[in-house]
Amino acid sequence: MAARRPYPSDLSDARWALAEPTLTAWREREHRAGLGIGRPPRHDLRSILDAILYVDRTGIPWRYLPHEYPPWETVYSYFARWQKDGVFEQLSGLLRLAQTAEGRDPEPTACVIDSQSVKTAATVPAATQGTDAAKKIVGRKRSIITDTLGLLLVVLVTAASMQDGPAGRQLLAKAAAACPTIGKAWADSAYRTAVIEHGATLGIDVEVVRRDPATRGFAALPRPGRWNEPSGG
Repeated sequence: MAARRPYPSDLSDARWALAEPTLTAWREREHRAGLGIGRPPRHDLRSILDAILYVDRTGIPWRYLPHEYPPWETVYSYFARWQKDGVFEQLSGLLRLAQTAEGRDPEPTACVIDSQSVKTAATVPAATQGTDAAKKIVGRKRSIITDTLGLLLVVLVTAASMQDGPAGRQLLAKAAAACPTIGKAWADSAYRTAVIEHGATLGIDVEVVRRDPATRGFAALPRPGRWNEPSGG
């Protein structure tokens, strides 16, 4: 990879060491499937993954990718193929294996629920957008559940008009099906009674962490106490 100043979204050497064998094996399988025909790849896999992470972190259109990265058409092609082949799920699994190496349980027992409304581009179909009245944003809402290390467990993308309550119930149902070891969830005050009651039917104790009314702007909400299961999840 040509020398350049790194961006904050770029992979650390340790994270690349985790990802590299999976991506190299994928490229070798693709090469064998193509019977070795064609020119060898021009761009290294780390630069392509860094470019994908840059787009993911900044939310820019593919065509606006900085020139230090490989051409956006190449990066998008790899992104689409990795998504289709389940490569990103494999990489997420590697992070869980890293937890195990540190003495943590790879299966999560606790999680965090949150959402964010974001503006969408003019090219996004109007039927898939909505208005978040509280935040005065026209666009979409991404609702997620992560484990306590921030590793993604469940994601739900809806119109921004979707209320957190219904979205939270869907998220919990998906999380309970995908990760039956989860028994605890933390959420902010947007996830109230209906979400708490639905969590109880799934065997998940949903605890609301309330924001200090005197706080202005963004502030991370503290997690009260400790989840007493022997897992870092």
